[in-house]
Amino acid sequence: MHPFFHITTLLVIASATVVPNRVNFDLHHQFHLSVAEPTHTTPSELPAISLKARLTTVYRPKSLDAHEHARLRSLLHAETEPIEWEQMVVSGPDIEDRHTLSQLARMTANAYQLPGHKNWYDLDSSWNVNASFPFGWDNDEDGFRGHVFASRDNSTIVLSIKGTTLQGPTSKKDKLNDNLLFSCCCARVDFSWIFSTVCDCYSWSALHQRCDDTCLSTALIQDSLFYSTGVNLVKDLMYLYPFADIWLVGHSLGGSLAALLGSTFGLPAVAFEAPGERMAANRLHLPLPPPIGDSSRPPVPVTHVYHNADPIPQGACTGVASACAQAGYALETRCHLGKSIVYDTVQKLGWHVDLRKHVIKEVILEVLDLQDGWPDEDGNEWDVPVAREEEDCVDCFKWEFGDYKKDKDR
Repeated sequence: MHPFFHITTLLVIASATVVPNRVNFDLHHQFHLSVAEPTHTTPSELPAISLKARLTTVYRPKSLDAHEHARLRSLLHAETEPIEWEQMVVSGPDIEDRHTLSQLARMTANAYQLPGHKNWYDLDSSWNVNASFPFGWDNDEDGFRGHVFASRDNSTIVLSIKGTTLQGPTSKKDKLNDNLLFSCCCARVDFSWIFSTVCDCYSWSALHQRCDDTCLSTALIQDSLFYSTGVNLVKDLMYLYPFADIWLVGHSLGGSLAALLGSTFGLPAVAFEAPGERMAANRLHLPLPPPIGDSSRPPVPVTHVYHNADPIPQGACTGVASACAQAGYALETRCHLGKSIVYDTVQKLGWHVDLRKHVIKEVILEVLDLQDGWPDEDGNEWDVPVAREEEDCVDCFKWEFGDYKKDKDR
């Protein structure tokens, strides 16, 4: 089912009030479920939860059609096309506020299940039921799913995108997207993966690991890629809420998709424990606004949040003996768009690098909800570590990329 139809049939079950520097989400209608009897609460008794907002400068393509045309022209024909960008100031999440990050992380956790599930998070301890509406849950084959959280006056919409599910109806497509977007070359870890790859772009060489760029870009056109589904969903939300501030959030694969979509539309995005998506943006031929000032990176409104005991956002869950490879995943990229907030849990909490620390519940309860300050390299303590660009990051440095298959066919 097309996401637009699904959304329009569920409007609107959340409510909020926007006040200066805050977005207050409160329960407006009960989300009726068969698993439990709804509680009886009058509007005056409804609790509120505030997410801090701040003015955020974004750069958006003047024409989304022109942006997509330029992307496809580059992808299919290797021809560039200029894009006009508009500078705008919008209300975005305050990524320096501990409580706001914690609440956004809870929204990403809720993307993995429907309300009423034991792992569903209320957005405040005084809430009985969260206000949201789901997308993608009516068809197990779609794979791309999550929830939309809306404020009472529809001035702020939060799109929360589900990440990878290891065992479930979406697992096959989740793994395909992971291995297409975040592996160096079609999820080829070594020679033993020849039957587990997701595309045929590897070019054999006795001395080098080579991968064909054109082949990789072509592989990302397929309809099963979640990025394309996400583009359509965001367009639908922009149509339904033309005057709203739209924020994107997600965990793991969902976080990288939120970052790619936020970069596409110029929408604020917060990604938790996400694999590096910078290389995926290049392979998708995603037009990005040009760098500004002293920065060498495009000014996209994306914030990555992760800790250094999680190997996935650092591109460290690699090699044929790794836990990721043993499960059939080649999550090899580590370079992120936008800025990154990195929690030093290895030093402060004494954690060891462990794939089990990737779980969003662990991140929420043990990292984001921790009331202690986080020291920087100068000894200053912050509620939230300072967000920084990943300037000198290189992905897949052991690989050579080029038009090897074209050369071979000559």
